Amino acid sequence: MDPENFKNLRARLGKTQKELAQLLGISIKAIHSYEQGWRKIPHHVERQLLFLVSRALNPDKDGKKCWDINQCPESRLNKCPAWEFKAGDLCWFINGTNCNGQAYTSWADKMEECRICPVFAQFFKNEEGTPHHG
Repeated sequence: MDPENFKNLRARLGKTQKELAQLLGISIKAIHSYEQGWRKIPHHVERQLLFLVSRALNPDKDGKKCWDINQCPESRLNKCPAWEFKAGDLCWFINGTNCNGQAYTSWADKMEECRICPVFAQFFKNEEGTPHHG
C-alpha cells in the first residue's frame, strides 16, 4: 500500500489522523510517517485498515461470495479458510486462502493477487485504483 492509498482510505472512513491512530492502536507520528511516505506501511496496519474500510463500505455483508465469483471447485473449497468460516467477503483478509490453488507464503504475495480480484475490488476499487505493488 502506498501513502496515497493510505490517505484515501483514512478519508473514506472519515477519520482524522489522531482518530485513525487510536483505531489502529499506533501513534499519530506513525500515521504522519505513513502518509508522508517516510516509513513503509507495515502489513498488519494495512490489513487492519482494509478490514475497517470493508466493514464501513459493506455493513450488511450480503454481497456475492468469493467462491461464487471465482467459481471455485469443491476440491479447493475443502481446503479454503474463507469457505470454512463462511467469510466469502473477507477472503482477502484471511491468511491461508488459496485462490491460486495453494496458500500464500506472505501477505505481500497474497495482496498482489487480491488487488486484481473482483472480490477485493468490490470494496476498494475507488481507493485502490489499478493494481500496484507495495
